[in-house]
Amino acid sequence: MEEKLIFTQAEEEKTQELLDRLLKNDANGFLPDDCDKLRRHLSVSIDAGCLQRNAFGLNPILHALQTAEIAVEEIGVRRDAIIAVVLYTSVVAGNSSEEDIEKEFGAGVAQIIHGLARIQELYKRNPVIESENFRNLLISFAEDMRVILLMIADRVNLMRQVRDTLNEEARQQVAQEASYLYAPLAHKLGLYKLKSELEDLSLKYLEHDAYYLIKEKLNATKRVRDSYIERFIAPIQESLEQAGLHFHMKGRTKSIHSIWQKMKKQKCGFEGIYDLFAIRIIIDSPVEKEKMQCWQAYSIVTDMYMPNPKRLRDWLSVPKSNGYESLHITVLGPEKKWVEVQIRTERMDEIAEKGLAAHWRYKGIKGESGVDEWLSNIRAALESNDDLQLMDQFKMGLNEDEVFVFTPKGELLKFPKGATILDFAYRIHSGVGNRCVGGSINGRNVSLRTELKSGDEVEILTQNNQTPKPDWVNIVKTPRAKAKIKLSLKDALVKDSLYARELLERRMKNRKIDFDESTMMHLIKRMGFKLATDFYKQLADGKLDVGEVIETYVEVRNHDLNLNATPTRSATEYSFDHPDEETSRSKDDVLVIDRNLKGLDFSLAKCCQPIYGDPVFGFVTVSGGIKIHRDNCPNAPELRRRFGYRIVKARWSGKNAGQYSLTLKVVGNDDLGIVNNITSIISKEEKIVMRSINIDSHDSLFDGTIVIQLEDVSKLEALIKKIRAVKGVKHVSRI
Repeated sequence: MEEKLIFTQAEEEKTQELLDRLLKNDANGFLPDDCDKLRRHLSVSIDAGCLQRNAFGLNPILHALQTAEIAVEEIGVRRDAIIAVVLYTSVVAGNSSEEDIEKEFGAGVAQIIHGLARIQELYKRNPVIESENFRNLLISFAEDMRVILLMIADRVNLMRQVRDTLNEEARQQVAQEASYLYAPLAHKLGLYKLKSELEDLSLKYLEHDAYYLIKEKLNATKRVRDSYIERFIAPIQESLEQAGLHFHMKGRTKSIHSIWQKMKKQKCGFEGIYDLFAIRIIIDSPVEKEKMQCWQAYSIVTDMYMPNPKRLRDWLSVPKSNGYESLHITVLGPEKKWVEVQIRTERMDEIAEKGLAAHWRYKGIKGESGVDEWLSNIRAALESNDDLQLMDQFKMGLNEDEVFVFTPKGELLKFPKGATILDFAYRIHSGVGNRCVGGSINGRNVSLRTELKSGDEVEILTQNNQTPKPDWVNIVKTPRAKAKIKLSLKDALVKDSLYARELLERRMKNRKIDFDESTMMHLIKRMGFKLATDFYKQLADGKLDVGEVIETYVEVRNHDLNLNATPTRSATEYSFDHPDEETSRSKDDVLVIDRNLKGLDFSLAKCCQPIYGDPVFGFVTVSGGIKIHRDNCPNAPELRRRFGYRIVKARWSGKNAGQYSLTLKVVGNDDLGIVNNITSIISKEEKIVMRSINIDSHDSLFDGTIVIQLEDVSKLEALIKKIRAVKGVKHVSRI
């Protein structure tokens, strides 16, 4: 049996004093029999010997009562939260159960104790507490907002008590958690006063020298600072009284932590910080006259001291989204020092000081999605003093959008709601995701489709033979995972295509069949595939028979090359009957010559046969006419060298409507079928006419010249590309 908790006389007196003060305060909303039941419950817990002092030697009952007092005075919690924080220690120690508490004190108290217990479960996993993810998980895990408020109050109390502890390591850890976790939480909830105290105490324990340096400097300059404040406010006070306003004024010195942060940011000493304090004018005003009297005070101050218009902050006309209301101005005071003046009413000041205005936006600490609306609801409930009913029903809405889960090493990761084990796997590494076959949540094996829930500890199970499946894209929720899966599927498709193509080429080589890219593409389209990768994928999966594909390939090749008829015949056997007379060039063609001259008579040089679209120049002949040559005409260099003065600029203009003659030179294997294929291509082309063709054969090659008529260069380039693609053609060029 554990040793019974022994109270010192001082602890016993302090405990009795705090308990009486809490229970006798009617504003706390206790029921008639709460006092007796709570005292009896504490006595039983102490007598049971289950309560122990903590790592700092603090009495758990006294500590809980001190926390409750902070929560009441600084935050404004009521019955359920007070009882929960006082009884929580005995529930954790096993002296009472949540069910017992619910029967005796109600569901509200039990719910808060349950939330506090869940938070302790998170700490056992040793997460990275300084992350924004953990702060948000803490909020969502607590479920009831009062749990977070009590945790902040408890940490403020603990930071006050550990000043003289000998357990330096534990104090350092507590101070770090206060700085990284609890101060930002207090800031988000608008508990500005508690947030400043947490930051100052953390600095005191973590950076002892810096804290006391600034504290000593503040003490040394206090008399001078107070004297200046008196000189500054004296004339303002007189004018405000003459205006009939009811008010009080105070100077607010910047917190030690804020001064230290500013010193580090500006890289200066204490003496380099000029805005060590601000003046606050707090007006006792009826609600209907608040704005009018605040602006009246503003007018009095700015008539007396010159304001800096760039530093005016008007949160009266349009309050902040968190409800904060105040006027902030910066004026030039005596000795030409800039002083910030804040003007607000008693109601506004109480809200700002007690945390009902959520200052978490004020200094730029922004929450994640879902937190904003939730905190606004908290503020509204507290402002309406309806926390007893409304706050009992608060459930954190953050989990509607996000979930936070742990890795086996305690790292905390954030996912959208609906994310699965597979999302988690791809978040760890794409290789882990690709080989994922399932996972383990809190030690229980689950499938890769299982959705994640906040607080889960997740581990991924993999197998080396696992590969991504197309339906995985529909399982995951995060864009990262979707992109990784699609990339893996694409890579797999490319690998399958390469494998299938190599297999096909190897089989064709064994059968002494040449692989031709253009014929293969013709085959793929003939088989109904839009993409070659789809064709090769089916080949790799065995859905297409390699032998049948090769047989079809041979049929397509023979048809394309006209090889199904007679044996190969020499290209010189080719004969061609000239069609109708040559079509002349359209009179609508326009050439702009020299300096934008149109309508001049010109002729096209036969040496280079220019056509519409060719880069050209004009040459003035002896007879005075103009010959049009291509820029790359074989005779162009000689003409420019010898007769440069007769060269004129020329360019095509207008819309072409005629045809031009030119000659193509084609070299290929001496095969009549190849020539037939070439002429077949030309005959199928729209608005291209073949005028003549001459074929010579030697050394198993044919050398042919083809005279054609067409409209412009673009059609010529397309035709040459098609002729080059004919199997057996070695060379195509324009003469």
